[in-house]
Amino acid sequence: MNGALRVLAVHGIGHQDVDASWKEAWARAIEGAVQGWNPTRQVQVSFVPYDDLFARAPLGAAGWAEAIWKLLASGVSHGLGDLLHPGRGFLGLSDAARWTAGMIAQWVDSEKLRAAANRRVLDAISSTDAEVICAHSMGSLICYDAFIRDRGPATIAGRTFVSFGSQIGNPFVRGIFGGRLVPIRARRWRHLYNHFDRIFTTPLHIPDPNFRQIGTPFDIEGIDDHDALHYLTHPAAISGLWYELAGGAAARAVERSARAFSRLGAGPARRAMLVGINDYPDPQHRLEGCVNDVFLVSSMLQECGFLADDIRVVFDRRATARGILDRLEWLLDGAGAGDVRVFYYSGHGAQLPAYGAREEVDHLDECLVPCDFDWSAGRAITDNQFFELYSQLPYETRFVAILDCCHSGGMARDGGARVRGLTPPDDIRHRLLRWEPDLRMWVPRDLERGRKGIGYARNRPSYTGSLGVTHRLGRSVTLRTLERGRYVRVRRQLGHRGPYLPVILEACGENQLSYEYRHGGTPYGAFTFALHEVFRGLLERGRPITFEGLRASAAGRLAELEYDQTPTVVGPRAIVESRIPWIG
Repeated sequence: MNGALRVLAVHGIGHQDVDASWKEAWARAIEGAVQGWNPTRQVQVSFVPYDDLFARAPLGAAGWAEAIWKLLASGVSHGLGDLLHPGRGFLGLSDAARWTAGMIAQWVDSEKLRAAANRRVLDAISSTDAEVICAHSMGSLICYDAFIRDRGPATIAGRTFVSFGSQIGNPFVRGIFGGRLVPIRARRWRHLYNHFDRIFTTPLHIPDPNFRQIGTPFDIEGIDDHDALHYLTHPAAISGLWYELAGGAAARAVERSARAFSRLGAGPARRAMLVGINDYPDPQHRLEGCVNDVFLVSSMLQECGFLADDIRVVFDRRATARGILDRLEWLLDGAGAGDVRVFYYSGHGAQLPAYGAREEVDHLDECLVPCDFDWSAGRAITDNQFFELYSQLPYETRFVAILDCCHSGGMARDGGARVRGLTPPDDIRHRLLRWEPDLRMWVPRDLERGRKGIGYARNRPSYTGSLGVTHRLGRSVTLRTLERGRYVRVRRQLGHRGPYLPVILEACGENQLSYEYRHGGTPYGAFTFALHEVFRGLLERGRPITFEGLRASAAGRLAELEYDQTPTVVGPRAIVESRIPWIG
């Protein structure tokens, strides 16, 4: 490897003409990083500008505003805080965030602009024969889009793609790719991720052996933690990226060690994470059977071949929103084709009024209720947090979520069985009401019904509820932003089936309640107890069963116990109707 390392640099947000020194600074940073590993390796850095393309493709005022607000709405659950409350929004963002939001909105809005930017990047790669493409922020979106379309796959083959400060994984952006990011044909794809970077960036989960995300955390007071040079010169980038590209004996030794470590880090084929919450802070919300449910489910899974070491549980005060999400990340991390992952939740469910793109409540988020729940998105488990972990799983992974809770809240009846759902307090309920002067009454607001014609049109109630206004858990509704015809067309062009969807077993129908049951003196969730009874019979007889068969059997058992709740199962039809891989 005696020749110069040829690098093509693609800048991020615009205004690069303001400071022409960025090219020299990037070249010095890359050269220093490479020669730190291999002092004899020369580096040749070329640059590809694209600001002129954006200048020639202005976005109309109405389209610009709509796209901006959709981008901001997608950021609420992705490190940007509650942007859409009155007094915040677009003007409350930093200059860098506003500029980036505008460029992303413009790029998403115009297919002509995207096509021109793609040609610009691909032509530059061909003319320079670049071995490495380093793309920051907006530049990473242009590159990724180019690499998955038309002649892009052939152009990137055998090269290394480095993305950093990137919005590729942002839900608003991912929606234009049909809700799923596909691998590229690069020799390597290295993604540098800084969780302090609040310019609409997200981590990436790409099911491909050539992809690796490298954590590069830096928190710089007074700026947006989006600076390209801090990414390129971060110690983790030096040790995790540049050694691969520098060549030389030292770099090859580190690469061999990294491959050996990756083989040791393979996760187990079966893993489960179980949550039970009885001890909610408000005494009137406390339940009795949730911890018992977890022990019951853990025993069932272990009898089905799950190892005790591969089952994690969390109870009561430790089952905070952050605690649950951290354990979900453990559950799904490294899941591959053929692996089984089970998430079980026993506790309260609720529906959370959620702000949309125009700073008004426009839908409901179905959510699980952690111990520190306070009727805010930051302390709830909604699908917006959840889908980041599951939506990019390999299609051949079996991920099953079992939820013993209500979907739409509930209220315990005096002298009756406990209900596993929370009814919102009056200040939260007020978000969903309006005053009707003619009637002199409070009436429900008319929320915008589900999107027209998108990819789940044939089974819409399973995704957005009977009224079309609810984002239901495990359905990746936020990623389904395209109208149906374009959604299907994009999926076919990119060769995927849309976001990964788990199999979800739910304790009751959308408008029903999930109850607790006492088996003698021991409380359980009625649904969980019914599941256990069905499992016990299957294990004793050694019989297999489908997910739909399990649902139907549990429903029959609940009917025998005279409970007015009918379990449901949702997920890809072929999987729902297939046998459960760990039974029989």
